[in-house]
Amino acid sequence: MSDDTRSADDTRIEPISSGLAELDELLNGGFVRGRTYLVQGVSGTGKSLLGQHFLQAGLDAGETVVYIHGEESSDDIIANARQLGVDIEGSEFLDIGPGTDFFAEDISYDLVETAEVESERFTKDIKEVIETVQPERVLLDPITQLQYVERDEYQYRKRLQSLIRFLRDRTVTTVATRTVSRGPGQDYVHDDFESLSDGVIKLRLDDSERRITVPKHRGLGQVDGTHGLEIRQDGLEIYPQVVPKQTDREFDPSLLSTGDDAFDALLGGGIEGSSVLFLSGPTGVGKSTVGAELLNGIADQGGNILVYLFEESIDQFTYRCENLGIPITELREAGHLQLTEVEPLVQSAEEFNHHVVSEVDATDPEAVLIDGLAGYRISIQGESERLVRRLHGLTRVLKDRGVATLITDQADDITGVPKATSTNTSYIADSIVYLTYVELEGELARAIGVLKKRLGGFDNRFHRFQISDGIGLQIQGPFDGVHGIMKGTAFERSQRDPSPDSQP
Repeated sequence: MSDDTRSADDTRIEPISSGLAELDELLNGGFVRGRTYLVQGVSGTGKSLLGQHFLQAGLDAGETVVYIHGEESSDDIIANARQLGVDIEGSEFLDIGPGTDFFAEDISYDLVETAEVESERFTKDIKEVIETVQPERVLLDPITQLQYVERDEYQYRKRLQSLIRFLRDRTVTTVATRTVSRGPGQDYVHDDFESLSDGVIKLRLDDSERRITVPKHRGLGQVDGTHGLEIRQDGLEIYPQVVPKQTDREFDPSLLSTGDDAFDALLGGGIEGSSVLFLSGPTGVGKSTVGAELLNGIADQGGNILVYLFEESIDQFTYRCENLGIPITELREAGHLQLTEVEPLVQSAEEFNHHVVSEVDATDPEAVLIDGLAGYRISIQGESERLVRRLHGLTRVLKDRGVATLITDQADDITGVPKATSTNTSYIADSIVYLTYVELEGELARAIGVLKKRLGGFDNRFHRFQISDGIGLQIQGPFDGVHGIMKGTAFERSQRDPSPDSQP
């Protein structure tokens, strides 16, 4: 049927599943029936597997599908797909790759004649299988198999245009794959099929990290940006960015008590339920312990907490906290505390965010602790600046759900307050509690103070604190008569300021 005779109903936009719910999300509903899509990326990114998910979705819906392939046998394709949980055995297969007899033959063709012979054979075979099987879906894996047999780029483009029209006239939804190399600026080399396609999906593999983007989707549009991609035992897994959405939730300024009167006073009454609190300070000063004390106080009031450990195991965290009198095992058994140990370098920031949001939706906690930011940057795949942006998106979503988010962050300097956060993430924080060491008269003390609080007042003095076995956190009151704690050169009021900036 030609375009001139197609009815209005035939040209309507009808979304169909790509076989991956998260890809459908990026495509604003899925592929458009009867249109052509290009999936491209370097070798090993999962192009064929994405196409196989597409075919399985068709088979599951009772549709007829055709797999046009040229690099593997149909038996190998079926077996490899099955290993990743994808069943496409019910597909009609068309092998357009060279057979083993080509290697054994001693035939000398003129180059142009060879191209014309192979091109006509491909065209005939594809036309025949489409007209005979009348599929709803076709996977052409890879499209470059056609390029190899055309005598020049002009002829190749004409052949592509003709093939796309042929398939579209029959309302066949087509996915074609193409292996590409990197061009200037770490982007992919442009191809004619990209401009001819109705949609383009790009898969990337950078430093062992897989990414997916959808730069083009006619008719439905797409979710822009780069998103997480993994190949696991059940096939491809896609993790779209967690993006805050406009909600009708009313702002609730109510406070969560820390369970410690002195700590509540320091924080101006407690922690806001829909806020982000950073616990910053040098290594060993007690950030994780203070975080655990905060969670213990929330749990004592019947609240639920989720904890994500990036820098120690669950057993170590439990042992250390219980020695300090924080009943981690008891809280877990009572259902108030859920601990998750994040394995290093096995997931993207998007996958971690989806995991957190899913658990928040399932358990409705009062607070989430991410311990700690340095471990997060090491354990989560991706470039540092992007990780911070994804963390910002996650905290915004948690705030929208009324969850308090606590993040521990390590400072480089042992004493003083060189900067509020280690990665210039202070803009994320609604409150910043800073822990540091203070040397006075040859003794090392610990100090805790609030550097920032967007919502309400707070005690702006640094206080002494101790962490003791069996007791835990003890805030002992302000450093009376002591100055220079933030500079790292603390001195008592009766002494002259020892800093270089002091005046005689």
